[in-house]
Amino acid sequence: MFLAVKIRVAAMLMVLPLAAAFAGGQQVVSENVPAKPPAASTADPQFQTRETRYKIAPGDSFDLNFELSPEFNQTAVSVQPDGFVTLRAIGDVQVQGQTVPELTETLRGAYSKILNDPLISVILKDFEKPYFVADGQIGKPGKYDLRGDTTLTQAIAIAGGFKDTSRHSQVLLFRRVSDQWMEAKVINVKQMEKSGNLKEDPMLHPGDMLFVPKNTMSKIDKFFPSASMGTFFRPF
Repeated sequence: MFLAVKIRVAAMLMVLPLAAAFAGGQQVVSENVPAKPPAASTADPQFQTRETRYKIAPGDSFDLNFELSPEFNQTAVSVQPDGFVTLRAIGDVQVQGQTVPELTETLRGAYSKILNDPLISVILKDFEKPYFVADGQIGKPGKYDLRGDTTLTQAIAIAGGFKDTSRHSQVLLFRRVSDQWMEAKVINVKQMEKSGNLKEDPMLHPGDMLFVPKNTMSKIDKFFPSASMGTFFRPF
């Protein structure tokens, strides 16, 4: 059963003040945060969804193949830290943040300067694998590969299970809904397990973060700037 709770989180809070705000149920206000997204319908208990196609990131690499001009083929083209790739006969092209179809069109446009209607295919070779992050009062906090369908309770088990100090009734699940905002839900795992009804045990999405608290939280805002997550979860 999802719990309706609200608190506004400042984007640049340190870990301890933020955790204390959660535990005490106090409201933390930030003046310089992005405009809040529209509230989701209360009739729909599910998380909002957004574009799920993978987007190119620094450190990724791909093979570039030309159907009619194989002399321009390149293997293991690496995306540099600044989001650019260096292409044969073209030079640097910015590709970070593009899906594979968008990248293909970008490269077609770049090579159209020297080729007539080039036929290009892009094959990702190395990219960030799907993952979830688990933190708080669980056995083994960390970043885990998300392999196949995994529910929240399964993810908790993968991360070592609850500690004796865990608050089973108020497990936080964070999900990114835009580049600037993440959505938060509080899930009563204790009630689900007690009733034996796991219908509301949500399926994790790549990039989801779960946090198992120690103290009672009375107010957590449904939406808050995703920048604040960098201070809330330890880096891996």
